[in-house]
Amino acid sequence: MGIMKEKLNQVMYGAQRSAIREFSNLAKATPGCVALTLGEPDFDTPKEVEDAVAEAFRNHETHYIPNNGTLELRTRIAEFENERNGHSYTADNVIVTAGAEEGVFLSLFGILNPGDEVIAPIPAFIIYEEITKLCRGTFVPLDTSDTDFQIDKARLERLITPRTKAIVLNSPNNPTGCVLDQKSLDAVHDLAKEHGLFVIADDVYQRLVYKDGCHSIAEYEDLKDQLFLVQSFSKPYAMTGWRMGYVCMDAEIRERLELLHQFMITSTPAPFQRAAIEALDFDPTPFLKTYEKRRAFMLRRLSEIGLPVTEPDGAFYVFPSIRELGIGSGEFCRRMIREVGLAATPGFAFGCDDHIRLTYCYGDDELREGMDRLEKFVRILESEGRA
Repeated sequence: MGIMKEKLNQVMYGAQRSAIREFSNLAKATPGCVALTLGEPDFDTPKEVEDAVAEAFRNHETHYIPNNGTLELRTRIAEFENERNGHSYTADNVIVTAGAEEGVFLSLFGILNPGDEVIAPIPAFIIYEEITKLCRGTFVPLDTSDTDFQIDKARLERLITPRTKAIVLNSPNNPTGCVLDQKSLDAVHDLAKEHGLFVIADDVYQRLVYKDGCHSIAEYEDLKDQLFLVQSFSKPYAMTGWRMGYVCMDAEIRERLELLHQFMITSTPAPFQRAAIEALDFDPTPFLKTYEKRRAFMLRRLSEIGLPVTEPDGAFYVFPSIRELGIGSGEFCRRMIREVGLAATPGFAFGCDDHIRLTYCYGDDELREGMDRLEKFVRILESEGRA
């Protein structure tokens, strides 16, 4: 068996496991542990969406559909994105994917040749780096930890080389919850136009924003032929297990990428097409209001504990700094599970080892208990003279 293992695709040996899953599994294996690790809404999928899929089953909509998704769903997606971003998409611009993760993979695999470079602001979700490496590309991190998680144009420009193929943006961001400001978006727009770069906009948290005036790179109409707009039904509609998402792109590029998509998954499940249409008509404001209250609680408790944090304007994460405690995020999170029974995700998983990620898409009781345990652990570290 060992001999055959050595014959695997060589890129597999550099692939990393998700630290989010690793620390979630450690929490499950620890009796009484409170886990604030997974970014999964604690709400049920809206009843209207569940009813739509039940109706699809009653109508026996369980057979093959077009590879890219039904015409009805792709048309509704195009209308939805046009309403939000002022675009002129049609069904021909859309591929329905198995969640946003397949959308990111499809986009990167479709554009990267060996050695091509992909720039992404960090901290960032691990998939951008890992998928880039699986596609035999080179991941180039853009550090934003000292600029309030905003993009410095001069710093970004210094990273662009003749091998640069794309810039990946995630706003609101996982893990920080921060939203890129207009100056950051303008910087990416200007450099992408100047250097002829693709932009992958991972906008899965765009419906979970707490203030007006937040914008997306997808709003620049003159980037349309360079843009991959990746979206998911998971986060705004509490549909994580449904694995439904989509990518909007230039129609000529879609014609090429659909060849790849059809050999990856054939299509997303037929009964879910009708449900996804229903989801796009659902208003997630009640979810958002709950997250907003939880965010206020988390920020207040972090202030009381003494952990600095940049206030998130979207998503459902906080990313406090543990720099002053003099301990790496991996050791911090492992010890915290063992000593006080609280699981968080270490910042090293996102390229920032002096932070941790806490998720507030959990019930109020869990959040209160979790933050009490976090305070207890911080006081332990302070008593050791680390702070």
